[in-house]
Amino acid sequence: MILTVTLNTALDLTYRVPELVPHASHRVDEVTERPGGKGLNVARVLTALGHESVVTGFAGGRTGAVLRELLDPLAPVDALVPVAGTTRRTIAVVDAATGDTTQFNEPGPQITADEWEAFLTTYEPLLREADAVALCGSLPPGVPVGAYADLVRRARTAGVPVLLDTSGEPLRRGLAARPDLIKPNADELARLTGTREPLRAARDARRRGAHTVVASLGPEGMLAITPDGTWQATPPAPVRGNPTGAGDSAVAALLSSLVEDLPWPDRLTRAVALSAATVLAPVAGEYDAEAYEELLTQIRVTSAP
Repeated sequence: MILTVTLNTALDLTYRVPELVPHASHRVDEVTERPGGKGLNVARVLTALGHESVVTGFAGGRTGAVLRELLDPLAPVDALVPVAGTTRRTIAVVDAATGDTTQFNEPGPQITADEWEAFLTTYEPLLREADAVALCGSLPPGVPVGAYADLVRRARTAGVPVLLDTSGEPLRRGLAARPDLIKPNADELARLTGTREPLRAARDARRRGAHTVVASLGPEGMLAITPDGTWQATPPAPVRGNPTGAGDSAVAALLSSLVEDLPWPDRLTRAVALSAATVLAPVAGEYDAEAYEELLTQIRVTSAP
């Protein structure tokens, strides 16, 4: 079983409009609702890849109830912790004319000290059953900024490989707990290290505590700095579509590859192919299966010094 933690779950709404024009009214052609937040997206992709997954985090209010209703028929097991506050919404507006997506993310509910303790009481037993754990996304108000560092330490104590996918101060503090893997994008890595040169920045992040760093480089693919070597995987060409959830699919690929014990070039190939296939899908947490199988044969992986 692979455990994903999403402390700031969301109800994902996607609006499709013919053209997004500032200061104008828009007629929405299509609306989709999905249970969201990074770890829930990861779990849905993991199940599509054939891996059992369990999701935990927080859900509350009317939005949280809708999220859980939508999650129920899907394969991930729901181990979300109820809270008094209302789960946030994220709204993606897809411009059909350009293929671009504009994202609006609400902040999330206020989490009390008792609710945080209730989460920890849920997390510990789930860890004992997990082959790997992913800690994903932002922290809702009220959760300690060092929360991910605490959760990484608990996973390491339990002997469970842990992937940390967050940004800013939670990432900075989480690194001190020495996660097995982090997966920042280029901007997150630059803010963490102060340099925009990906290879140098990734090596700096390893020195700060990460066992392995996999950096998302957008259209240029992914870079992995590991104890066994350094590799970059590149897609055959940029893809156009909705990028929401592409990074989450990469996390699912890395987790599934980890528990399958694949070599790093194969892990990166899966991650880049799955990420690109997600851009081609209509909503986060899904991917274009036909495109994914085709892309697996087209990813170029090179070794770096």
